[in-house]
Parts: sequence; C-alpha cells; structure tokens
Amino acid sequence: MGSNEGTTSMEVVNSVRACIPSKPIFEPLKAHEISEGKTQFREVAVPRHRYTPMKNAWMDIYTPVYDQMHIDVCMNMKARKIVLKTLADTPDVSNLQKCADFVRAFMLGFNVIDALALLRMDELYLDSFEIKDVKTLRGEHISRAIARLIGKGGRTKTEIENSTKTRIVIADKKIHMLGSVSNMKVARHSLCSLILGSSTVNVSSKLRAVTARMVERF
Repeated sequence: MGSNEGTTSMEVVNSVRACIPSKPIFEPLKAHEISEGKTQFREVAVPRHRYTPMKNAWMDIYTPVYDQMHIDVCMNMKARKIVLKTLADTPDVSNLQKCADFVRAFMLGFNVIDALALLRMDELYLDSFEIKDVKTLRGEHISRAIARLIGKGGRTKTEIENSTKTRIVIADKKIHMLGSVSNMKVARHSLCSLILGSSTVNVSSKLRAVTARMVERF
C-alpha cells in the first residue's frame, strides 16, 4: 500500500509539473527597440587645446566606438563637438553612455589606452575637482601646491596612481581621476592632503598603509 501511494503521489507531481509552462526566454532589447526606433545621441565638447590631439588620435577613438560598441561617431566641425549616435544594431543602450565617457576622458587629458578601460569595465568612473574646492590658494601658493601634487619628475603622481590603481590628470587648477569609486576615494584623500600642505613623505607612508589594508581585505 505504501509503495502504491508513493507511486501515485509521484505521478501527480509529475503531471502538475508537466502542466506548468516552461520559463520564457527573451532576447535583450536593442537600443533602437527601447527608444521606439528613435535615435539617441550624446555630444561631447572638444576644448581648443585638445583639438589637435583629437585629430591625431581620431582613428584610435573611432575604431573601438564604431566597430566594438556599434555606436556611430562623427565630428561637428562648426560646433566643435563629437556627436555619438545609436545604430540599428547597437546591442545595448548603455554603450552610448560608455562611449560618451570614453570620449570625455580623452578630452580631459587621459590617453586613449587609459580611457579605453571605460569601455571594457563597468566599475570605472570619472571624477573631477579643483584645488579651490579643497583650499583657497592664491599666487605662488597655487604653484607650490601643484608642484607637490606632481612631485619631482612626476614621481608623486605616479606613486599615487600605481598604489591606488587609478589614473590622474592635473590640468592647471583642475584634477581629473579615472578609476573605481573606492580607489578614487583613497587617491583623492592623498591629493587633498598634499594640497593642504602635508609633506610628500607623510602622504606616501599613509598611502602605503592604506593600500596594504586594502590588499589584506580583498
């Protein structure tokens, strides 16, 4: 009796499972399908001092954007802007914003190789701030602060970049960073300490301690 009841219950379960429809599988919508066939676009302004470097590196910018991300890119000579547009075969609408961040990173002063990481990795971002956001400096104090940030032969900036796995561009009074949120937070703390007047030796020692804890954590 027990075996017959067990067999009957198994048959009931199998029959119920057979009645349940299989989980549907939908392919991801393409960019033009999400926007109901409308073309989405982004514009990135080209500063005067980046116009010549942009022309020299145009194919390095165009190739990954068009061939890999399937985003149309063109230069508006009159408005001095780079226009990015979605195509019918753009696989993901997020590609448009990734390409806009990539082009913007190049315009901020990052080289193409570093900026390409924004297309390949989702956890990378851009962040910018000015020296006056940290401390109000005037005259030669600004020059000395910039000198502390860069260091002799660029050693201080390079050390911060290598320790925090970020990339930093110091353009006059503006500082641009590329990296993950946690790494940029550590790099920004070191840069702010230098702006406030801390010595390079103290900042380097604290940076090594923080990065050592980060390595142990992960």
